Amino acid sequence: MYLLQFATTTDLTATIGGFDSAVTSAATSTSTTTSRIFNIGEALGNLNSIIAGFDFSVPTWDLFIILFFLLSALVYGLILGRDRIILMLISIYIGLAVLRSSPFLDQLIPKDYGPNNVFLFKISLFIGVFVVLFFFLSRSSVLKTLAKNDAPGGWLEVIVFSLLQVGLLISITLSFISPEYYNQLSSFTRNWFLGPEAEFFWIVAPIVAMALLGRGNSDD
Repeated sequence: MYLLQFATTTDLTATIGGFDSAVTSAATSTSTTTSRIFNIGEALGNLNSIIAGFDFSVPTWDLFIILFFLLSALVYGLILGRDRIILMLISIYIGLAVLRSSPFLDQLIPKDYGPNNVFLFKISLFIGVFVVLFFFLSRSSVLKTLAKNDAPGGWLEVIVFSLLQVGLLISITLSFISPEYYNQLSSFTRNWFLGPEAEFFWIVAPIVAMALLGRGNSDD
């Protein structure tokens, strides 16, 4: 009888222990699931707060810059191809060097022009020089030297050169803005596209990319 009572007590204790273990495991699993749901909800909340920060009813410089950066990189990558993008980069470098080194640029700007008109004048002049240079270079032997065949280049090269070219254009465009308007841009735009460090990065990065990614084509 004592043995039967001992066995019954042992089985009951084991059953209770197993039940407690199952409850603890279920609680732990529920806590983990709840934590994951909370993290996902927190991430979605952060994403919603970021999206809410963009006021599409009142477009800002930053919104235009981001849209221009993304859309232009996609369009350039799909249409132009690697070789013409590199040719456009060369035209941008030459045009920037011509404008920055020209001693008569300030004399061409009328004295009664406001900051906005000066900005538009410099941008128009830069675009004009860039288009003329690209037109002549595309008809010269430079494009034939860059491309040994009609292949548009790998997707990686197209995407990299497209992003770097658009980033360089944005940096050059914003460099013509009067410093009194810098505060109207976000800190992200000022850090990545304005100032000597940002301009140096966008000027050097395409050169480094051409040196690194161009090795694969030179070995063919």
